[in-house]
Amino acid sequence: MEETTSVRRKPTIRDVAAAAGVSRGTVSRVINGGHWVSPDARVAVEEAIRRTGYTANHAARSLATGRAGSLAFLLTEPQHLLFDDPTFALLLRGAAEALAQRSMTLVLLVAGTPAERANVAHFVGAGHVDGVLLISSHEADPLVEQLLEAGVPTVCCGIPLGHDASVPTVSVDEIGSAREMTRYLRERGHRRIAMIAGPHDTPGGRFRLVGFRDEMGEDFDPDLVEAGDYSQDSGAAAMSRLLERTRDIDAVFAASDLMAAGAIATLREAGLRVPDDIAVAGFDDSGLAATHQPPLTTMRQPWDRLSEEMVSLLLRVIDGAEPEPITLPTTLVRRASA
Repeated sequence: MEETTSVRRKPTIRDVAAAAGVSRGTVSRVINGGHWVSPDARVAVEEAIRRTGYTANHAARSLATGRAGSLAFLLTEPQHLLFDDPTFALLLRGAAEALAQRSMTLVLLVAGTPAERANVAHFVGAGHVDGVLLISSHEADPLVEQLLEAGVPTVCCGIPLGHDASVPTVSVDEIGSAREMTRYLRERGHRRIAMIAGPHDTPGGRFRLVGFRDEMGEDFDPDLVEAGDYSQDSGAAAMSRLLERTRDIDAVFAASDLMAAGAIATLREAGLRVPDDIAVAGFDDSGLAATHQPPLTTMRQPWDRLSEEMVSLLLRVIDGAEPEPITLPTTLVRRASA
């Protein structure tokens, strides 16, 4: 008996149009953005796409629309921080989910060295993505300027120092959040409060320190401020320097949960108990805070909303809008460390 082999034909726009009872032009308009399509027709086409298993030819669609159908998640930090710092993973997951809901692709780019920055600038400038979600920025980093000069639609997470008037931003209230945590520590009776700040050339490093200093007022002591790079090791080293300087500290506010965890490790090595001898508070609530021992009192950033707002804002910028910056609130989470 002769054996026959059949290959299932890939569904086309013609198949979708027939299944939906609309013209091929209507199907094309839905696929390419949905302009000038009635709600009923859109629903019919989307259901027909689902039933037929049609998949758009993205290369052809890109030629027709001038859009790549993807956004870049750009981290201007050393590659290891993508895995060491949980805040980046939270933002990456949220951005990927927000784009998946829009049938778009997220492209991960890391530019922690001059060579990587040059490659990234060339890649995004060539139109391989429709826009850039800039997740971290440093004041002297030339990449922001390169993106602006290339006309690449960009939205920053946090206020890019030196470019706050030229780049749309989604950020938390850094100053207000730091003031709230400092106020909380003072209300619990602490007076000799130290701060482990982030890098001064980053928005979180600069503005959280401003909030701490403003809330401390006349009690602010610059000798009780050290800086880290948001990593656990840097928090441990900063705490060591503070203890070398003085032992009368009764609370520490760290500008990240990782640095707070590092500070606690140093305090334990010095024979000091948290919170009995020294209270410790962090910033982020990125997952580490809840599982740390003791669990960290911290400022919770709204991670899912940060990602969603960044994606939404960038898509509006790509469409030609000139949106206002978005500032989101944080939440003080009280746990056992302070």
